[in-house]
Amino acid sequence: MAQETTDTGWRGSPDLWLQAAYEALVESGVDAVRILPLAKQLKLSRTSFYWFFKDRDALLDALVARWQRDNTGSIISRSEAYAETLAEAMLNVFDCWLDSNLFDSRFEFAVRSWALQSDALLQKVQEADELRIAALARMFARFGNSGPISDARARTTYLVQIGYISMQSREDIALRMQRIPHYVEIFTGAAPLQRELDRFHARHDYTSQGS
Repeated sequence: MAQETTDTGWRGSPDLWLQAAYEALVESGVDAVRILPLAKQLKLSRTSFYWFFKDRDALLDALVARWQRDNTGSIISRSEAYAETLAEAMLNVFDCWLDSNLFDSRFEFAVRSWALQSDALLQKVQEADELRIAALARMFARFGNSGPISDARARTTYLVQIGYISMQSREDIALRMQRIPHYVEIFTGAAPLQRELDRFHARHDYTSQGS
């Protein structure tokens, strides 16, 4: 997005302000997303902010839109990605849990924490949860699971990951990769094939020890 300049200097850009707001949110929570501290951090005047956003609420709305687009959008798109088997489809979704460019867990935690202070945001989070679960249920249905089974498996898959995020669970990558085939089998009822795991590992530049 174009950056703005004036006779008195640089105003920055909407993306610059939004990125600074994102960093404040994930590091310190929504109360840290304030115009003056962001301006000082960016070494810009406070008035520069108003060239791009009407007020702080508009900036917060932009953060929520970014979260919806990136995190919810990625789960939906990965659930719809081509797969030969249900196990491979689940590995496509698991890309989100390992690639922060697809699904930002820190952002997710920050937004969910913020939602505890805002009924309006809590409603948006709940709506996002239902959109994500519905997308996963459609994935299960695509491979022959009945309505109630696809819904239950979708919820199990999703709520386990949200539990990881809410508990801020951290795993060594080798341990996570070791557990993933078992998760896939539990969630789908079928173990992934070795070639499916090989493709998954390659996407994440992972080489198991001894291979």
